[in-house]
Amino acid sequence: MQRVYFDHNATTPVSPEVLEAMLPCFDQNYGNASSIHHFGQVARQRMEDARALVAGMLHCRVEEVVFTSGGTEADNLAILGTARSSKSETPHVITTAIEHPAVLNACAHLEEQGVAVTYVPAGVNGCVDPEDIRRALRPSTVLISVMHANNELGTVQPVAGIAAVARQAGVRMHSDGVQAVGKVDVDVEALGVDLYSLSGHKIGAPKGIGALFVRKGVDLTPLQFGGRHERGRRPGTENVAGAAALGRAAQWVRENLAAETARLRELRDRLESGILARVPWARVNAGGAPRTPNTSNIRFEGISGEALVIALDLKGFAVSTGAACSSGAVEPSHVLTAIGLSRDQARASIRFSLGRGNTAAQVDELVEAVEAAAGNLRRISPAPASV
Repeated sequence: MQRVYFDHNATTPVSPEVLEAMLPCFDQNYGNASSIHHFGQVARQRMEDARALVAGMLHCRVEEVVFTSGGTEADNLAILGTARSSKSETPHVITTAIEHPAVLNACAHLEEQGVAVTYVPAGVNGCVDPEDIRRALRPSTVLISVMHANNELGTVQPVAGIAAVARQAGVRMHSDGVQAVGKVDVDVEALGVDLYSLSGHKIGAPKGIGALFVRKGVDLTPLQFGGRHERGRRPGTENVAGAAALGRAAQWVRENLAAETARLRELRDRLESGILARVPWARVNAGGAPRTPNTSNIRFEGISGEALVIALDLKGFAVSTGAACSSGAVEPSHVLTAIGLSRDQARASIRFSLGRGNTAAQVDELVEAVEAAAGNLRRISPAPASV
């Protein structure tokens, strides 16, 4: 049985050009990038070349790119580092109810330490209103953190508008861009953010590498202690191979973004129209909102989304019920319930996320498999609730 992957928001395969860029770092450029001899300086050059490529993708200065172990560390460094560097005696942070656990749990940790956190709701379309952010501001607010694109719905948040609110209030603005990079054009200058997180394994690089954009002049207290790596932001011997991989992935994104997003949008629309035509009781969650071109979250009223994921896996198609880091969770998606879906509706939803390897033929095969599997589950399920 041929297996087809439709879960690119969870992770992506390492792309051929990225693998090619990494390999010399294991047998040729293997020096410690902090060493002053030839081997170390060759490794250092690989690091700085990669940093320049990431900066080019983000439209920022090279020195504003900090390499991390991934998106989670980048989010934690941005949120905890900003809060801890604040001179406010009662710091306040604003975030949203639909953030990734990397942000929500960092904020929960701050609350345990006495920091006040406001969780702004999203609308039924999966988007946050900048005016709701404005209303949540306090004199003690030190940080606003709003994701650029939601990992489950694909909804693109009005980050530039929220950053304008933050700038007017003199508050730092962070955005988790893990699900936006590679899917929409990211210009941190145009967005107006102070901090922006990204992860390599979402754009064809391996797991274990990410980056945080830190605008020049922004103070961050480091989370770890050791050497003065990454300009004092993040200690530890540099991951040269990971950086080279992320740099090459960033280069590919910059060169191919327009064409690839147009192709993925066409495939996503083909998938949705096919499913809605064949499964009339299916509904696209937040379908009318601005979304990343590769993501579709569809609920199938009256059946279990988890059962549908398993049924599709048995047919050779990999999809998911939501965030991969929450797999196995008993509770329904916090994102879907936050936009007004009932617990049963949230549990009836699954996410399709397309990537570079997907084709129109694969999409058509998936539509047929969804029709058959959903129809069978509907027949054997208890009487469904009304759509």
